[in-house]
Amino acid sequence: RQSASNLYYRNKTILAPMVRVGTLPMRLLALDYGADIVYCEELIDLKMLQCRRVINDVLETVDYVAPDGRIIFRTCSRERDRVIFQMGTADPERALTVAQLVENDVAGIDVNMGCPKEYSTKGGMGAALLSNPDKIESILSILVKGIRRPVTCKIRILPNLEDTLALVKRIENTGVAAIAVHGSLPRKKDERPQHPVHCDVVKAISEAVSIPVIANGGSHDHIKEFPDIDSFQQATNAASVMLARAAMWNPSIFRKEGLQPLETVIRKYIKYAVKYDNNHTNTKYCLCQMLREQLETPRGKKLHAAQSTQEICEVFEMEEFYKETMAMLDKRKAEVEARKQEVDDLSEEADVIKMAVRFDKRNYPPQVTPKMYLLEWCRKQNLPQPVYETVQRPQDRSFSSTVIVAEKKYKSTFWEKSKKLTEQAAAITCLRTLGLPEGKLSEEKSLIHKRKRDDKEGWNGTGDPDDLSVEAVHKKHSIAQKNN
Repeated sequence: RQSASNLYYRNKTILAPMVRVGTLPMRLLALDYGADIVYCEELIDLKMLQCRRVINDVLETVDYVAPDGRIIFRTCSRERDRVIFQMGTADPERALTVAQLVENDVAGIDVNMGCPKEYSTKGGMGAALLSNPDKIESILSILVKGIRRPVTCKIRILPNLEDTLALVKRIENTGVAAIAVHGSLPRKKDERPQHPVHCDVVKAISEAVSIPVIANGGSHDHIKEFPDIDSFQQATNAASVMLARAAMWNPSIFRKEGLQPLETVIRKYIKYAVKYDNNHTNTKYCLCQMLREQLETPRGKKLHAAQSTQEICEVFEMEEFYKETMAMLDKRKAEVEARKQEVDDLSEEADVIKMAVRFDKRNYPPQVTPKMYLLEWCRKQNLPQPVYETVQRPQDRSFSSTVIVAEKKYKSTFWEKSKKLTEQAAAITCLRTLGLPEGKLSEEKSLIHKRKRDDKEGWNGTGDPDDLSVEAVHKKHSIAQKNN
């Protein structure tokens, strides 16, 4: 795969968002505007190891969900061949386990070895790895051998050029597909990301290794619009260019025709954020990055005060879009739940006897129901009384009931608006399956004749003939009709 991997990374513009930025809406927006490859935010291996993979049929996404229900990583089919999963790790075995967990949903795996944040370096991850080349080699080697996707890493340059070149050559020997180089020195945790980018050092790295080098770090001083990407690539002699802050400020920087108006970009981003149920805190953060100098305007202050996705939409006069999208998602959720219920019914009810029957009380005398008939039959047969299990379908609040008699299950295939109606329908299914009377008016005549034959034996030849209240009701009802 090495040659294919090289082609994959050559001559590409890459969005590599920093912490809390690389969620699905921002990545899709960057792809819309021309980015070839997108990176997720750095995700810590220990956090990912707790996640379970969930297919989200409502959003049409794949979600990696933490035990507390938080979405740690969300992706979709559109970006599957173009999203790089960026990992924070300091342990080869953990790194491999996480990579194997996600590799079928992403285009490649990247190990972040340049993050200066304390949460990363304190655990021996990020820029802390730069002083431990043995561990770097161990992590990358096990990943290259253990997964089918391309493996890359992102580093910063070291104070000494010779040390930097020695490190990247050692990285190259692990078999990685590419190496991203941030052209500034590792900064301390309290320093701002405004150190100068040493294009000459990145260029020296590009000339020292045979694998693609991805130049990173030009957002502040070098890249303001699309033509600057090409200039930065030429200055560093890199195969590709990776943008972070410049892409956050305006993702249309990847657009060859030029930057789009910020208002257009913002509205498009919000649509993705709503459609994919993005966490409102992250949505607000990304919008603040786009507004920047406008944060002190009345609209910027309203955005700061927003506490939900709906309130964010109101700030940008997109309330109707929010309502329409929520209604659409609610409808889709109901459809998904209905399909799942049908599948559950099929899998769980293989042993259930079903009939397409309904209970219409007009066909029965007053105070006589199929449930009464079934209960009395069970008593005469010395069986436990019928047990009814009723469920409600959430999308339309209809009911379906299953009756259990002699360890067998019976139900109607119809869903009813009333719990009582569906229980009666289940009783009818059972009675008809067993060939027993159910108490309909059309059965009155035969039941009365049958009563005369069975007086000395009890109903169906068993039991006490004095305990046949349903037939008595039938007989009384028939006499009353004749007298009228």
